[in-house]
Amino acid sequence: MAGVCCGSSSKRTKLNKMNQDESESSSSKDGHSSKHTTTNLALIKPRSERLIVCHDMCYFCFDVLFAHLHRHDPPETPNTFPNDAYPLFVTWKSGRDHRLRGCIGTFSSLNLHHGLREYAITSAVQDSRFSPITKDELPKLTVAVSILTNFEPATDYLDWEVGVHGIRIEFSGDKGGKKSATYLPEVAHEQGWDHVETIDSLMRKAGHRGQITLDIRKTIRLVRYRSEKLAVAFNDYAQVRRIKVGA
Repeated sequence: MAGVCCGSSSKRTKLNKMNQDESESSSSKDGHSSKHTTTNLALIKPRSERLIVCHDMCYFCFDVLFAHLHRHDPPETPNTFPNDAYPLFVTWKSGRDHRLRGCIGTFSSLNLHHGLREYAITSAVQDSRFSPITKDELPKLTVAVSILTNFEPATDYLDWEVGVHGIRIEFSGDKGGKKSATYLPEVAHEQGWDHVETIDSLMRKAGHRGQITLDIRKTIRLVRYRSEKLAVAFNDYAQVRRIKVGA
């Protein structure tokens, strides 16, 4: 199943605004990351106060990667969280500076047991922006599971809130083909970007090589969404699973 890369591989990079050939004022709605939210792209459900994401999902992702890197049998299907279907992303970061090592997911609703098993590996070893994660890196890793919720079409490319919404954009490319890309809710906030910087970065990520003007931005079709996100470091996982670091 084809996956979607979720974020920026750079660290707090300010975009060059030379492409902004038309002056444009936009209210930058800086917000804070929302950890308690809820929904689904293919099937929008009523908002619920019940949290979906849980620590056991992160432990399972570590189980899957640990077994893969050590050439063990795959872990059994978990019984510690439900198998409902949601769009999801798995993110791996490394070290004290939380350097991104892989982030891939899907906007299709997948049963969590299968989806987390698949994308725990895909994001770790098949993200084309990075070399595959190795066994030696395990003790430095942190895994985050993002369950995507509350998808809704935006009225325009500015109709979303930094630090609250993830965004997925679609637009016609330089040669007429469709291009698309996404950033999870935390990306713009972590990079220190405003709305326009985020959109321009996302267009570059999608493969747009031409000049980015106000008229081009106005052609963007944007879907905003939220996510429930939880992260677990390897040391915490190893303690729960009683694994000796370096095993």
